[in-house]
Amino acid sequence: MASKIPQAFIDDLLARTDIVDVIDSRVKLRKTGKNYSGLCPFHQEKSPSFSVSPDKQFYYCFGCGAGGNAISFITEYENLPFPQAVEDLAKRAGIEVPKEDNHRSNDHLYQAQFKILDLAAAYFQSQLKSTEAKQLAIPYLKDRGLDGSTAKQFAIGYAPAGWDNLIKSVGLTDSDVSHLESAGMLIRHEEKDSLYDRFRERIMFPIRDMRGRVIAFGGRIVGDGKPKYLNSPETDTFHKGRELYGLYEARKATRNLEKIIIVEGYMDVVSLAQFDINYSVATLGTATSIHHLERLYKITSEIVFCFDGDKAGLKAAKRALETLMPSIKDGQQAKFLFLPDGEDPDTLVRQKGKQHFEEMVSAAMPMSEYFFSSLSENIDMDSIDGRALFSSQALPLIQQMQPSLLQQMMQERISELTGLTLSQLTSSNHLHDNYQSEEHTSYEPQESYDSYQYEPSNSKKSFSPQKRYTKRTANISLVNRTISLLLHHPYLIREVEPIAELSQIEEDNADILALLIDYWNKFPEASMGQMLIDWQDDQNYASKLLVISEISRLNPCPDGNYRQMFLDSWEKIEERKRDLTFNQLKKQQSSLKSNLSDSVKQQAKQYIEALAASHKKKSNKT
Repeated sequence: MASKIPQAFIDDLLARTDIVDVIDSRVKLRKTGKNYSGLCPFHQEKSPSFSVSPDKQFYYCFGCGAGGNAISFITEYENLPFPQAVEDLAKRAGIEVPKEDNHRSNDHLYQAQFKILDLAAAYFQSQLKSTEAKQLAIPYLKDRGLDGSTAKQFAIGYAPAGWDNLIKSVGLTDSDVSHLESAGMLIRHEEKDSLYDRFRERIMFPIRDMRGRVIAFGGRIVGDGKPKYLNSPETDTFHKGRELYGLYEARKATRNLEKIIIVEGYMDVVSLAQFDINYSVATLGTATSIHHLERLYKITSEIVFCFDGDKAGLKAAKRALETLMPSIKDGQQAKFLFLPDGEDPDTLVRQKGKQHFEEMVSAAMPMSEYFFSSLSENIDMDSIDGRALFSSQALPLIQQMQPSLLQQMMQERISELTGLTLSQLTSSNHLHDNYQSEEHTSYEPQESYDSYQYEPSNSKKSFSPQKRYTKRTANISLVNRTISLLLHHPYLIREVEPIAELSQIEEDNADILALLIDYWNKFPEASMGQMLIDWQDDQNYASKLLVISEISRLNPCPDGNYRQMFLDSWEKIEERKRDLTFNQLKKQQSSLKSNLSDSVKQQAKQYIEALAASHKKKSNKT
């Protein structure tokens, strides 16, 4: 949909919009020099790291990396699709968004769905006062200990028995019936070509998006029918792999959430809220997804997974761990809370109270502790075979993590548990990876950085038996490795001499490396975030940002000796540049024109001979 809005209109809209006004109405900002700063709304922090530049009409958080223009801010902050964010800013500016007719139609359909779902929610709420509800639904809710104010907070309702109650009450026109069907509230009987209500004899839990609009429902059967819980199907407005029940209510109750608990059911969320624990959410019949985690970590820095202590709960916890590990970053925390067998948050908080439950949450097991505990379960860690089995299972999972202090500390923990050094562990793991994939994957063999000897591009590389194949580093080029090292440790550039015309090296992203070095030589104290802001005016900014984002995820140095790897990598780049100069001069020498002076020819010859001697000297050393 975003591509259908003319780019010229988007540019004009941004020119008419003051980003400071847009953000200041949602985030408290204060003037700091030319810019404005405040607490980042996308992650939990105590010291301001969120900066807004009125000159560049750009925002950036030096803590979590969030950044962009006024449209992207509205998109992220309000959790809106791009067209809606443009629409909101356009209304603010007093102008109309030009759209094609089919997109006007689509936007109208979305708005009609939201409206019909709101009417359905109001209808279900009204039914809690009916005779049938007083006989069935009200006693059930009271038995679960739910009070009226909490039911109102979550807009809980009741779908009575019958096949067409919703149709008769809300589907007053053919258009309304069509919207009810597209919103997933009706089911079509194919043989009879008729429609009937999806939800019947159920306690109804409206599912709301970040703006508080009803986008779907969950229904809990009253009695012992099947299925116990029934959710709305996927629709244009509802994608269950991205939405979380109770997130809107949690943010409404507490703007700055220190932590969020992920529980399993609607009643768990509702019951905890009734005990003033207003920071729980539930997935909607699916396992926790990467989309869920990304959304939650923009709101809080700590997530607590809460599971039943039975086999199903343990299995769900392991799935959550596998999803979590590749995405967690420094500054983010995750914990695992396992409840006593037979208990859930709903029953436990009613029996033990708020204080007891929150004490359990505070004492929940950190992710790293649960990781090692779950993997070492049923393994004899006192035996050599057991430790070998443990490390072979643990290392691949840790290597999937983003480069971080947490990853390094978890690698060090494996060394403590197994008695092996990190280099021994990674070496054996590399050999194992290579053995498993050698017949199926073709990698260019590459040595470890401490034994790598670059040779001119027109010569062949030779490998001694000591030089090992490493699947982990084979995918990281010399230039990308150097970029990654600088992105994580920019101060390293102060330890080396500049290389002239570095961008001429014939390797991908050499131009990015040259730009980074030039920038940090000019502004040695600048952070990466400041650099990205300063590059905002570059017409290739988006492509550079994408390259940097991808490279920053690489971990070129598993053993943590970043300084030595950078110095070695820099030396190889210098050699590569000398090789390039050497080959260029040889080519020039062979085609020197006769009208050049003998002194110029002699200087070129001497320079080439000096380079050749340098190469010979290095070859003798190796």
